[in-house]
Amino acid sequence: MKDYLILCKPRIAVMVMATAALGYAASGSPVSNVFFWTLLGVGLASAACGCLNQLIERKQDGLMARTRNRPIAAGRVSPRHGLTFGLALALSGAAILFWKSATASCLITALTIVVYLLGYTPLKQITHYATWLGAAAGATAPLIGWAAAQGDLSLGAWILFAIQFLWQIPHFLAIFWMHREDYARAGFKTFPVIDPRGRLTAVQIAVHSFTILPASLMPSFYGMAGLGYGVGALVLSSAYLGLGMRASWTLAAVDTRRLFLASLAYLPLLFSLLLLGGL
Repeated sequence: MKDYLILCKPRIAVMVMATAALGYAASGSPVSNVFFWTLLGVGLASAACGCLNQLIERKQDGLMARTRNRPIAAGRVSPRHGLTFGLALALSGAAILFWKSATASCLITALTIVVYLLGYTPLKQITHYATWLGAAAGATAPLIGWAAAQGDLSLGAWILFAIQFLWQIPHFLAIFWMHREDYARAGFKTFPVIDPRGRLTAVQIAVHSFTILPASLMPSFYGMAGLGYGVGALVLSSAYLGLGMRASWTLAAVDTRRLFLASLAYLPLLFSLLLLGGL
């Protein structure tokens, strides 16, 4: 049972559910049964992506120190059982969203699964540009929540998408740099693998650490949040920018790890400010 829970990547699933909840709340709609069914469907879909990703990448996972003990890579769960479990999660999540949420939410979720598993996952072994595709797939949860509440997507939903998309690039690149030898061994074409000197990695960390600052202020300009959120977002994003710029300048292990740890805290803190300051 523990191995099947690991296949679901529960921490990521919880975060996906939380950002979907934010999208729903940010739309201004009152909480209803649709809200809870949407979170359940999104959580199951996220778990399906985590499971099926580990199935597809089981050989690569077995070559990497940080992933070789995953259930399918280590042989504790067979590929057939992993496939059955992952498909059951995906179908259950899509069915819940189709019957209990909005059609738009179901369609966005289905598209996310397809892009993540059939686009991002295989392209990681072909091109470093897959990073942006993965970031786009990872940023759709607020869109799903917003669509569940409103039935469509307005500018506010895309602002949340942009924040989450831009946040992921420094987050991913910090991981890629810290584990670049692992990724090279597994054949993934990440920025640090195709450019071992780190110039491309440094530039992308710097650029996206900067662009997330104006993106994080957009909820205040759009009327989704007040001045308090704007001040908090400015302080938080400026600190994140500082860590990103330092990591891009040195690419030292201590600085990239500090950026990675900060990225784990940044998005929950920023979205908490949005909930407190605008909803």
